[in-house]
Amino acid sequence: MPFEIPENIHELCAPLAWMIGSWHGNGHGDYPTIEGFHFGQELVFQQDGRPFIHYFSRAWIVDEDGAFVRNAAQETGFLRPQADRTVEVVMAHNTGFVEVWHGEIHPDRPQLEMVTDTVARTATAKAYTAGKRLYGYVEGDLLYAYDMAAMGQEIQPHTWAQLQRGAGT
Repeated sequence: MPFEIPENIHELCAPLAWMIGSWHGNGHGDYPTIEGFHFGQELVFQQDGRPFIHYFSRAWIVDEDGAFVRNAAQETGFLRPQADRTVEVVMAHNTGFVEVWHGEIHPDRPQLEMVTDTVARTATAKAYTAGKRLYGYVEGDLLYAYDMAAMGQEIQPHTWAQLQRGAGT
């Protein structure tokens, strides 16, 4: 299913038009320092004609049947695409850290890959040191994978999800 390019999208944001909108779905998480988990998630990518995309995510833990257990992570930030198809990203999290990311928009397919440049943490935040994210538009869905280095562990898979465009929770 093709995606629609919003009318007022800024020319620098056009290569990321496939992300614009609300996405909802389910994912999985795992890491050596925690028990594996399932989650529901909502992602929103907004574009208002200026040269950035506002991003918001909220997630909640679900049981094996998909029933709500508790609220989980939230994050918000801005994707700042550049003329050379690179992207600068600033992001803040409810868990006590902020990040600066840099990445690239794939030239031939709807895909964005990025890695952390800087991570800053509050005194009470977990020892998170680096991340890598891959977003892609596949057969009408938004797929992503997030790799993380934290709690003394090397960078490795942490969360992944498949989200559908449209109304959600």
